[in-house]
Amino acid sequence: MEIRPILSTLSRHKTAAALIVLEIALSCAIICNALFIVSQRIDNMQQTSGIDENKLIEIGLSGIGKQVDGDARTAEDIATLRAIPGVENVAIINQLPFQGGSWNTSLAASPEPEAQSVNGAQYTIGENTLKTLGLKLIAGRDFNADEYMSNDKLEKEQNLESVRLSVILSEPMAKQLFPDGAAVGKTLYMANIPVTVVGVVQTLLRPNNQNNNRTYSLLFPVRMNYANGGRFVIRVTDPARRDEVLKQALATLDKNDPNRLVWSKQTVDEKRAKYFADDRDMIGLLLIVSGLLLLVTALGIIGLASFWVQQRTKQIGIRRALGATRAQILRYFQTENFLLAGIGIVVGMLLAYMLNQWLMGRYELPRLPLMYLPVGAVLLWLLGQIAVFGPARKAASIPPAVATRST
Repeated sequence: MEIRPILSTLSRHKTAAALIVLEIALSCAIICNALFIVSQRIDNMQQTSGIDENKLIEIGLSGIGKQVDGDARTAEDIATLRAIPGVENVAIINQLPFQGGSWNTSLAASPEPEAQSVNGAQYTIGENTLKTLGLKLIAGRDFNADEYMSNDKLEKEQNLESVRLSVILSEPMAKQLFPDGAAVGKTLYMANIPVTVVGVVQTLLRPNNQNNNRTYSLLFPVRMNYANGGRFVIRVTDPARRDEVLKQALATLDKNDPNRLVWSKQTVDEKRAKYFADDRDMIGLLLIVSGLLLLVTALGIIGLASFWVQQRTKQIGIRRALGATRAQILRYFQTENFLLAGIGIVVGMLLAYMLNQWLMGRYELPRLPLMYLPVGAVLLWLLGQIAVFGPARKAASIPPAVATRST
């Protein structure tokens, strides 16, 4: 197929050709970045939290009545919740993955102010939390019974430097703090407070999942007793019984103290679904916009190709009369479209890069991987060939006798 006649024809229809090139370029730029954002959102939604989400229930309470001994009330609540049929374990914790905010703290290898520190999500937990959450220890041990303390006791401690706290780190945070060796048994410092690493868990996601170091987490054996309230995590023996257990747990807690406000009552699966609702909406919106953009681009190609077929009816007839086959006519229009799409894609790649730079500066989006550019190019080339096939086939089917009589 000679390219020169095609270029000569396009040069006589500069405006129409430029509009198609611009439409394809804009589609390429937007679709490449849209697909990248969709993939980022999907990766974000599929992150492993490190806990057994399908077996867990969260109940959060706040005290609004007469305040009582927090330790005693917490112990009573946990004991009565554990007695519910279908409950495997119960623990109290200050936060869980998939929530809006996060308690955070920094640890360093030295108490010196200039020492390099690593920030992580601070989980303060009560007894049996690792078993309840299903966290996987890959080094060291769980906290011993004598290492747990109440937050009330810790707050009353006058000399925090004398308190020897233990800590369990997530594996990514442990590797960041100790890249050249094992973390277990080492001493870290929370400001000037020494803490000893007793264990490492494989994964524990930061609650708000919004930090670059989203897998940096640490656990302290500090029981957060909020007088008449707290955040309880219930592990069930069978995920199918979660709704049943939740109803019984709420009734049990109400019986222990009816003067409390329940601010959270949900399975962790539901908590994850609510947390990522905006991501799902964004994915749906971007896919719809991308689909509509591809449809408009395809219709534009079909419309222009149909118009050109109508304008070139006599030219096509002459070529047919001179011996051009249907396949050659079909290939002519497909090659013409391929060239237009190619120019549009090259321009679109430059626009895609510029759009990504703007998104990086405005919304802290990562750099667009180069692999999305050929993906977008192939997609638009295929779209162009499919869109032009109908008008090209119609052109190829015009009989020479009819075509040569047209004006």
